Amino acid sequence: RGLLNRTSVPRDVVDYIVYGTVIQEVKTSNVAREAALGAGFSDKTPAHTVTMACISSNQAMTTGVGMIAAGQCDVVVAGGVELMSDVPIRHSRKMRKTMLTLNRAKTLGQKLSLISKIRPDYFAPELPAVAEFSTSETMGHSADRLAAAFAISRLEQDEYALRSHTLAKKAQDGGLLLDVVPFKVPGRDTVTKDNGIRPSSMEQMGKLKPAFVKPYGTVTAANSSFLTDGASAILLMSEEKALAMGYKPKAYLRDFVYVSQDPKDQLLLGPTYATPKVLEKAGLTMADIDVFEFHEAFAGQILANLKAMDSDWFAQNYMGRKSKVGAPPLDKFNTWGGSLSLGHPFGATGCRLVITAAHRLKKEGGQYGLVAACAAGGQGHAMIVELYPQ
Repeated sequence: RGLLNRTSVPRDVVDYIVYGTVIQEVKTSNVAREAALGAGFSDKTPAHTVTMACISSNQAMTTGVGMIAAGQCDVVVAGGVELMSDVPIRHSRKMRKTMLTLNRAKTLGQKLSLISKIRPDYFAPELPAVAEFSTSETMGHSADRLAAAFAISRLEQDEYALRSHTLAKKAQDGGLLLDVVPFKVPGRDTVTKDNGIRPSSMEQMGKLKPAFVKPYGTVTAANSSFLTDGASAILLMSEEKALAMGYKPKAYLRDFVYVSQDPKDQLLLGPTYATPKVLEKAGLTMADIDVFEFHEAFAGQILANLKAMDSDWFAQNYMGRKSKVGAPPLDKFNTWGGSLSLGHPFGATGCRLVITAAHRLKKEGGQYGLVAACAAGGQGHAMIVELYPQ
C-alpha cells in the first residue's frame, strides 16, 4: 500500500508481483499473493513468493527484471517481508506425528489409545534458530570463526558497529531515510521511523559478553545485526513503459550476479566473490562506483569481506583470480548506516539496500552504485544500480 500511495501506479497496470521471505508462515506460504490481495490488487494479478535466505528480496527483484527482459511483463512489483516477532514455533516431531495420526483415527477407542501414548516430553517445542541445516552451525558462530580467520579484533568490530549506528542516526536526523512508510501497530502507536538506531559508546559496547563463542569470542549483540519485523516494495518497469506512463525512473538495475561457496568456512563471504563478477559483467571497475551498499550481517563479516577483497593472496588461492578487486573506500561505504543499525528483516533487506543506493546516488550526484550481500547456505549477490539521468 505504501508503494501504491508513493507512486500512484494504477493497480491494474501491474502485471506480476514477486516477494521474498525466509521464515514462512504455513497459512500464508505464498505471502506475495496474500499481501497483493490485502493491498487491493486485482485478483487477476499473479503473484509468487521466493526464498533465498538474506537475499530473498534481491531474488524477487531480479526475477522481476528477468520477466520484463523476457517480454513477459511490463510492470512488476517486487519486495520482501519478515515477521521476526511472531515466528512459527513447531511441536516436536513426536507430537506432530501423534496429532496427524490422531486426525486419521476413526473410532473413540483408537483416539483414546493414541492420546494415552503422549508423554510430557512430546510438548517440548522446536524453537527456530538462525543455523545452517548442512552444518548445524549458527551464523553467529560462523561470524566469530570468520573474524578469527581474518584476525579482526573485538575492538575493530565494535568500532565498525558504532560507525553504523552513528551514521544511521545522522541520516535519520537529516531526513535522508525517506523510504520509510509509517506503520500502525495494532493496539500500539504508529511507528514512523526505524527504532533500532542506538549510538552507544565504545565503553558500553565493551562491557557486553560474547554472544556465540564463549568466553573468548568477539561477536556480541552490539556488533551483530538485530532481527526485526520489516517489509519492502519496489516498482519495476521497462524504461519504455515508465516513460509512456509519465514516470521518471529513479535508477536502472543494470547487472546482477549470484554466487555460492562452501557453507561452513565461507558462509558470509558472498560479497567478496560477487563483486568482481558483477563489475566485469557491467564493464566497470571499483573506481567507477560512487556508492556502496553492503548488507551488514555482523561487523566481523563486513570487515572480513573488506580484507578478503583487498588480498591478492585470497584472490589467487580461493577465487582463481590473478589479483584482488580491492576494498571499497569507507567514505563511499554504507554512509547512511546499515543492517547493524537499521535492523535485518531477512526477506526485506535487499530492496532497502537498492533503494538506499539509488537515493544516495541522487543526493551525492553519483552515477553507479554497487549493492552486495551474503546469505545463508554460503550464497551471495551483487547488483549494479545506475542513477537515471536527472
